[in-house]
Amino acid sequence: MKIALDVMGGDNAPQATVEGAILASKETNAELILVGDENQILDEMSKFKSRIDLTKLNLEIIHTTEVITMHDHPAKAVRNKKDSSLSVCAKLVAQGEAAGFVSMGNSGAVMAAALFYLKRLDGVLRPTIITRFPSLNGSVCIADMGANVDCKPENLLQFAIMTNIFCRKVLGMKDPRVGLVSIGEEPTKGNELSLAAYQLLAKADLNFIGNIEGYDIPSGKADIVVCDGFVGNVILKFGEGLSDMILKLIYRSFKKHPISWASIPFLWPTLNDLRKKVDYSEFGGVPLLGVDGVCIIGHGKSNAKAVKNAIIAAINATKYDVAKAISEALGKNGKADE
Repeated sequence: MKIALDVMGGDNAPQATVEGAILASKETNAELILVGDENQILDEMSKFKSRIDLTKLNLEIIHTTEVITMHDHPAKAVRNKKDSSLSVCAKLVAQGEAAGFVSMGNSGAVMAAALFYLKRLDGVLRPTIITRFPSLNGSVCIADMGANVDCKPENLLQFAIMTNIFCRKVLGMKDPRVGLVSIGEEPTKGNELSLAAYQLLAKADLNFIGNIEGYDIPSGKADIVVCDGFVGNVILKFGEGLSDMILKLIYRSFKKHPISWASIPFLWPTLNDLRKKVDYSEFGGVPLLGVDGVCIIGHGKSNAKAVKNAIIAAINATKYDVAKAISEALGKNGKADE
């Protein structure tokens, strides 16, 4: 099983991506294809020669001459930059030379490349990007987190079904609770989209618990949170900002009180647990569900640890053949088996 890595994608590439690949290869012994500018990749790898025997790692390099940046138009860049590191990664999966690919680059372009080269699975109306969000009970999966800002009720139903499969197969959840984001718990509350989606979800073969409100998400009331991409992206960005603010407020409060500041060494295990809880690098990357292959999208600001965990996420998705299970669940008519 080989995983292709877009080495040139992300704000901290190629330093973080190469180091993340080395860490993942050491930890999993996976076969990785590093796709990007060969000279830059070799320069970064040379920094580890004194510490790691790179010859024992399963790393392959494929040279590319183009890069899709965060400022490029996603679809145009994929069409025009066919020798970009991102496009070549997607091609490798489409041609069967890699089981999946990982990119920390332009998320819109990653989705465009996956759709262009991998294609949608039979029955999938729209692929969805899901993300894991910290909660009191561990984490919840939100679908969609920004791939589809304008949705129909049938799209939300499919997001729930695809995420349910991912949670059961990859995360090991037996019967994930599915909640629909709305402005009240009652089935009669919400906009036209949520009202119609509620009826579809209630009839589906899912552990649907009904509507949930914003404060129910961090409390862990549901394991799967369903919404359109506009709402999902707002939830995600608000959560990232809130967690960052809380950590900074804790730090400032400690600095104001000398006695508390002196106690940090004793409190560090607790503070470190809190930091890990809200650190996106612990999850690594998020899957694009609904395409014919494994595609993991990482945060643009990913460090080496996040890259490593994103590669591990790709390995796990490949092991459990999530794509095949989704295709079987949705069938060829774009409708869920009920």
